[in-house]
Amino acid sequence: MNKSGKFSTGSGIDRRTFLQVTAAGAVVATALGGGLRPRLAHAAGYDTHTWISPRGTLEVLDDYPYWVAAAMGYFGDLKTKLEPGPSDGTATVKFVDLGQADMGYPSPGVFSFAIANGMDLVSVWHMGAYDVFDFAFRPGEGVKTLKELEGKTVLLGSAAWQSIADPMFAAAGADPKKIKYLEGGWPQWGTVLASGQGDAALAWEGLRADWTGKGLKFEYWLGVEHSALPANSFVARRKDVEDPEKRKFLEQYLRGWAMGLEFGHVNPRAATEIVFKQYPIVAKNLGPELGTESQMQLANVFRGNMDKRAGWGDHDMAQWTLFFKTLKEIGQLSVEVDPAKVITNDFVKPGNDFDKAKVKADADGYKLSAEMAAVDVEKIKANFYANVVR
Repeated sequence: MNKSGKFSTGSGIDRRTFLQVTAAGAVVATALGGGLRPRLAHAAGYDTHTWISPRGTLEVLDDYPYWVAAAMGYFGDLKTKLEPGPSDGTATVKFVDLGQADMGYPSPGVFSFAIANGMDLVSVWHMGAYDVFDFAFRPGEGVKTLKELEGKTVLLGSAAWQSIADPMFAAAGADPKKIKYLEGGWPQWGTVLASGQGDAALAWEGLRADWTGKGLKFEYWLGVEHSALPANSFVARRKDVEDPEKRKFLEQYLRGWAMGLEFGHVNPRAATEIVFKQYPIVAKNLGPELGTESQMQLANVFRGNMDKRAGWGDHDMAQWTLFFKTLKEIGQLSVEVDPAKVITNDFVKPGNDFDKAKVKADADGYKLSAEMAAVDVEKIKANFYANVVR
């Protein structure tokens, strides 16, 4: 927390100190409280490509495209893995920058932290066509506009998430300086809101259903409906993007994700069940209906309006231009950022170069369990926004 009482964007670890610790031979994952093992970068291609989560856990529906791709063989002969990483909100970019992971999945705010701190990273794949972030409220306390939260307290799972919330408030016409933040901690910040502390909590699509499954009943303001800002994207080191061998690998890798996304769009129940098989605890926590609802919330964000997109992974440059402009205006960035220099759509065409008919056949032909087959997808669609404030 800085002198003004507001949380800073960083994790409390100075970048120079962080680099010195690494250079001295310390275990980076231990220094950040995570579980990744330090490894050496490979000169050509990747031995095993490591993707790091921004959440500190993989036991969620959010990564269903990966698990679908892995289960269906869409990555081909590539060796890949996901790591949960530390719960530190900025670890997903720090680990990529330092070569301890190959790809991260930061929010735009955390990506801006990377840019501001001189990390030479490039956003290569925009997972969300819409803003995935929401605000949760106790029943009867929801707001229709974010300006109504001025003077109120917003709970965050990590202090670094202020870099997500501030631009959302500013873009919605609210003054971020009039928002009070309280770090509720991961993963209990939603429970803290339900207990009566704070006035709202930062949330996201997919998490809405997850919280419902845990007995947390909230009302929501949805970024999908109200925010013009971008959502999380995949980032990689610029030198990897420019390396011919690694670029070829990344094209095939992202194609696997795109195929997993397509599969999940065609058959939400099958994508959900694949995650359940990977993580039985997710199945236990959510069950077939809420699990499918969580997947569908995420799939809605990931897909967006394909009539206006070049395909899965396509960055909307207007969204990103507005985002960086907003950050400059509120002082979250001190320099002008040219989106074209830190974002690329070069992987969209090769990433979407797959047989959609085959993926549809795979999805339609997936053998569901009796419990999952009983889930009424149309009912979920009809009640999709039942707890949304309008």
